[in-house]
Amino acid sequence: MSSLALYRDDAPGLPLERTTDPARIAQVLRTIGVRFERWDSPVTPARDAPADDVLAAYRPYLDQLMGETGAGSADVISLHGAGEEWPATRRKFLCEHVHDEDEIRFFVHGQGDFVLHADGRVFNVRCTAGDLISVPAGVPHWFDGGAVPDFVALRVFTNRDGWIAHYTGDDIATRFAAPDDEGCKIAV
Repeated sequence: MSSLALYRDDAPGLPLERTTDPARIAQVLRTIGVRFERWDSPVTPARDAPADDVLAAYRPYLDQLMGETGAGSADVISLHGAGEEWPATRRKFLCEHVHDEDEIRFFVHGQGDFVLHADGRVFNVRCTAGDLISVPAGVPHWFDGGAVPDFVALRVFTNRDGWIAHYTGDDIATRFAAPDDEGCKIAV
């Protein structure tokens, strides 16, 4: 189930608000320019479907979204289980960073947490199957797919080079770390 937990950035243990209502999640996130919505697709590809099948199933949505955002490419990221590379990749995602373009994700299966840091607050958004989130360029955030990731997501890019992060060097992600993570462990 999708959820939002909102905190002051100096009080990780005291949520200001918690909600599982998608309309409320979208309303709160709009205050910092983040787009959140639910997509209802008549077809949901299998969890292990080839990337081309996943892209084809969501093509009408992608065409509209890419037209709205000026995005140039889309791909599929599919992670099931903590392979050898996952701990290092997870630590990279767990460091607060920004992008020069919007970070757009649609969750086909599974879940992951986008944690946004803006206006003195931290917005922990649990995205689940059917959720679209678009984090505007320049909004500090991090992502946690969990110690054992299990998700399939569409990624939409304007820059054809794909995911390029600029790390902020702020240790806030460590203060808001999940109990099972090792935190941000890359040189920024």
